[in-house]
Amino acid sequence: MMEHRVTPFLWYDSQAEEAATFYVSLFPDSRITSVSRYPEGGPMPAGQAMVVEFELEGLPVSAMNAGPIFSFTEAFSFSVRADTQDEIDRLWDALIADGGAPSQCGWLKDRWGLSWQIVPGILAELQNDPDRERAARAMQCMMGQTKFIIAELVAAADGR
Repeated sequence: MMEHRVTPFLWYDSQAEEAATFYVSLFPDSRITSVSRYPEGGPMPAGQAMVVEFELEGLPVSAMNAGPIFSFTEAFSFSVRADTQDEIDRLWDALIADGGAPSQCGWLKDRWGLSWQIVPGILAELQNDPDRERAARAMQCMMGQTKFIIAELVAAADGR
């Protein structure tokens, strides 16, 4: 496995282990690789996860429980290419469940406030179509969608 020197590092109030466990359940070839815990006398309860390291399809990610000082913003998101409508639907529904919220253009926030983009693989192809009118129709459709619907994007691009 390739060693990564740069990895995303996520700050949670106290739910890092719960979030990491949930995220690795959504993606194949994902796993929690280590959990360090707060000792007695630390700033959080002894035994609570301090740093959770995990992989999402090989991407190393770290998550820390450090209290409510900082929260997530849309300035950081995980972008996930989904190649089928079933995959878009599965990820979308799982990530907005239990308090998450849809946004627009394939963006959503999960129950912890972390932003995700669930993007069909065909979208880049449609946006980069050499037929600029076709690309523009796909873009206009995309701007009006919340969760991406592949069939609607293709129909719009095709002028249907």
